[in-house]
Amino acid sequence: MRCHFKSFVLILFLCAISVVYSDAQITTISSDSNGTSPANQLSQPHRLPVRTIIKRPKPIHHEFSFGARLNTDGWSIFVDKGNVKSEDERHSDMFYDIKLWQLEFSEKKSPKEVKSTNTQLDPYSGNKPTPFIYGKINNFYTFKIGYGFRKMIAGKPDPGTVSIHWVGVGGLAVGLLKPYYINAIVNNSPETIKYSDSNSSAFLSQTNIVGSAGFSKGLSEIKVIPGLQAKTGLHFDFSTNRKTVLAVETGISGEIYTQNVPLMASQKAVPYFVDLYLSFQFGKRW
Repeated sequence: MRCHFKSFVLILFLCAISVVYSDAQITTISSDSNGTSPANQLSQPHRLPVRTIIKRPKPIHHEFSFGARLNTDGWSIFVDKGNVKSEDERHSDMFYDIKLWQLEFSEKKSPKEVKSTNTQLDPYSGNKPTPFIYGKINNFYTFKIGYGFRKMIAGKPDPGTVSIHWVGVGGLAVGLLKPYYINAIVNNSPETIKYSDSNSSAFLSQTNIVGSAGFSKGLSEIKVIPGLQAKTGLHFDFSTNRKTVLAVETGISGEIYTQNVPLMASQKAVPYFVDLYLSFQFGKRW
């Protein structure tokens, strides 16, 4: 009896050891230190750490734009060609500093210019009289070439924002002075005349003026007057795309020439012009 009891205790002891050993094996196989089974580790490919790659937009280096300008003494059309200058790629993308060339064509007008039309027909031709500017003695046009800068002082060129720039341009000006001709009745006969000291009374006799002689009259008598020009102002870029230009600019400009520029018979001729301007500008960057 005692022998059978000992045998029974030995069998229970061996069964307990085998259960503990099998549980330990299952635990070892089912999980590694990270909680991932070896079977899963073998079935899954080896994963490398994920690195986030930030791709910067291509830097902007050039700009081309054109526009129209309203001046307090006339109008202008212009073209700008700019190069983005910066110390590093990030600043070039933000358009902090632009060096630009500018070509501009303008017409200067006196604030005293008023367009008029006589009510009576031409007594000789019977044609309807053409509009004229009473007292105007010359047209004055200018070609200007300038070099300057546009530097950002506020804002940034992100979509939906406005960037503000300080602008400065200076250079050469070439003035073109063209006589202004009118059709008038002089000594009871029709004549096409321009202003001079000898015929000032006939030129300024408003009741005898039939109308303007037209733009082409006087082109062969254009006189070239060289000078200098400069402007400064604020440039507001409203573009929602970093590769386009949509801007408004306002400021002050000045020109000085080598001789007086007579525009009106009733106005003293001076060699300089100072005006305020407002321009609208369109273009692209690349």
